Amino acid sequence: MKSVSIFIDVQNVYYTVRQEYRQNFDYRYFWNEATKGRHVVSATAYAISRGDEKQENFQNILRAIGFEVKLKPYITRADGSSKGDWDVGITIDVLDHAPYSDIIVLVSGDGDFSPLLNNITSKFSLECEVYGVQALTAHALIKEATTFIPIEDKFLLPAR
Repeated sequence: MKSVSIFIDVQNVYYTVRQEYRQNFDYRYFWNEATKGRHVVSATAYAISRGDEKQENFQNILRAIGFEVKLKPYITRADGSSKGDWDVGITIDVLDHAPYSDIIVLVSGDGDFSPLLNNITSKFSLECEVYGVQALTAHALIKEATTFIPIEDKFLLPAR
C-alpha cells in the first residue's frame, strides 16, 4: 500500500471552482478518491480564518472528513488591500512530508508550487498528483506533476 500526504490550498480551490463552475468542491468525494487503497501519512487543508460561523462549520466538516485544518488570519492592510495565502506554509509542510510519502497530492492551481514539485521529484522517488481546475491551473504546475487530475463534475457538489 502506497503512502500519501495531501495538501489543499482551500482558497485557491474555492475561487477557481466558483469561477469556472459556480459550484463548490466536494471534499468528501475528493478524500475517497485520493485515499483509496492508500495509507494516509497526513492530510492538511490550509485556510484563512475570518471568524464567521459559516466558515467555522466548513472547517469542522473538513476535520470530520479527516483533514487537519491550518488557519491563518485574514489580514486587511492599512491601504485597504488584503492578504491571506499559505504558499510558504504549504511548501514547508510538503518538504517535511516528502521523505515519508510515496505520493504527494497537491490541490491547487497556483503555479508558484511548480518549483516545489520539481524539487521534491528530483530529490525523492515519489509521485506528485495535482488536482486543479484545468482552465485555471498554471501550465507549469501541470507540467511538473506526475499526474494531473482535473477538477470536473464528479468533484463538484450538486448546485443548490
